[in-house]
Amino acid sequence: MATHSYKDLQVWQKAIDLVVAVYEITNKLPSTEKYGLADQLKRAVVSVPSNIAEGQKRYGAKEFKQFCYIANASLAEVETQLILVNKLFGTNVDDELRECEIIGRMLLALIKTL
Repeated sequence: MATHSYKDLQVWQKAIDLVVAVYEITNKLPSTEKYGLADQLKRAVVSVPSNIAEGQKRYGAKEFKQFCYIANASLAEVETQLILVNKLFGTNVDDELRECEIIGRMLLALIKTL
């Protein structure tokens, strides 16, 4: 792999941007959700770039691939929770769901190269 740092990976960069967008959404949710859906959503979205970073710093493609699978699973959790935010609170999350799709495709492409 030609990348020297996880920060060079476009998928990591897009995942970081998704974290920022999701935090902005959760900050607008009712305070009753602070320790509920908002907290769970924040944890899941932070897990995506974190697992990409950790995997890239591991020793070998096999471990990196496993962490990318974990990141992809966290991304599915984020998508599910964003859908819930939309259904429960009427928050428009279309842009974030599109980003989840893009990041998911990028992760699968990365996995195929490992």
